[in-house]
Amino acid sequence: MRFSRPVLQTLALLGMLLCLSAWRDVTGNTINPRYVERIRDGQTSKHEIMVLFGEPQEIRRTGNTTAYIYRSFKDAPAMPYDPDKRQPNPQSTTPFLVDEDKKIKRATEKTTGKVPRSTLIIYFTPDGQTVSGHEYTEH
Repeated sequence: MRFSRPVLQTLALLGMLLCLSAWRDVTGNTINPRYVERIRDGQTSKHEIMVLFGEPQEIRRTGNTTAYIYRSFKDAPAMPYDPDKRQPNPQSTTPFLVDEDKKIKRATEKTTGKVPRSTLIIYFTPDGQTVSGHEYTEH
């Protein structure tokens, strides 16, 4: 079975795109600020959001509004080697925190060396097809 040259080139291109998108997800660098600049409230469609950012990590539904939440992470900074200089972050020594619903809950332990890099929240109109607003935060 022989493939023509354009077919092989297309397959090679698709393979490279899959590898690049997999690398992006593994490194946690999933929110491109240039893509965030393309979002136009009241104009950008849900399909465009899915093409730019992929599946959201979290979906929130409140009343008739849907919000897609995307987060990207970076490696946590290394602590100093000298044991006398090691100071845990204040949030690490506090056993409780206040969640989004203003309820006190026990803090979950971090099991990885990742800290938030940025968060993108996209709100959709009641029909769920057009962006009504968005918030982008770099931490």
